[in-house]
Amino acid sequence: MKKIIALLLTIVLYNCTDNDINNNCFLGIVLNETVNLSNPQFIDIQVPGGHTVANIGGRNLIIIRRNNSDFKAFDLQCPDGNCTSPMTFDGLKLVCPCNNKEYNSLNGSPIDGEGCFALEYNVIQIGNTALQISR
Repeated sequence: MKKIIALLLTIVLYNCTDNDINNNCFLGIVLNETVNLSNPQFIDIQVPGGHTVANIGGRNLIIIRRNNSDFKAFDLQCPDGNCTSPMTFDGLKLVCPCNNKEYNSLNGSPIDGEGCFALEYNVIQIGNTALQISR
């Protein structure tokens, strides 16, 4: 009986997978910046549904305000690495202009389900006047 339990436990452990999204297309990118929302550059994200593009910490980012307290930030570098033009945002999805590949603006996942995700940053709202953007 002990051998059967040990065998089942071994099979279960070998079949476990890591559920974390592995995004190997963006290695070594580190960012930790605070942005002041009262800066005129960020006027478009003062209201839910707004978005703005900004150079933050040397990276071109799009910041999207989902609702009163939820922000998303994505790097505009195309994940495939062969494109030097920044991605565009059509209000729903990010689009890489070199190959027209589309990415979900909720989580950065490729719409066709293949390849790397768009690079998403962590965004924390600090009071009503600032955002902490990091990776």
